[in-house]
Amino acid sequence: MNPTIIRTCAACGAKNRVPAGRLADEGRCGSCKAPLAPVAEPLAIDPEGFAAVVQEVKVPVLVDFWASWCGPCRISAPEVEALAREMAGRAVVLKVDTERHPELAARYGVQSIPYFLVLRDGRVVLERTGAVPRTEMRRWLEAAGA
Repeated sequence: MNPTIIRTCAACGAKNRVPAGRLADEGRCGSCKAPLAPVAEPLAIDPEGFAAVVQEVKVPVLVDFWASWCGPCRISAPEVEALAREMAGRAVVLKVDTERHPELAARYGVQSIPYFLVLRDGRVVLERTGAVPRTEMRRWLEAAGA
């Protein structure tokens, strides 16, 4: 089964299923036909959704591995959110809670957080640990083709 992400229409409030590979595309609401903008916020994601997004989306993906108890993660969160808005349509931003999904953190060898990955076509193109400014994260995504 191809995982879909539920997006809410800003015009009518209807829930729309968006295929993982189409998150960076503009679409139309299935109910009112209003434009449905590319995803512009970090998506908290489970392992199944993670796999679908990183394999299917045609733009670079920034992954923020974090936990609620992590001070530097909380400091990075507003920068990650602003980056998702700024790069909408050119990149997708995912957030992986390492407490809820330790198997994803283990898959990528995450040993300290915040930990950032940039993936393109399902392959890791960059890995970094520690809080960084949005300008640095944007540079990573642009280098990956955003």
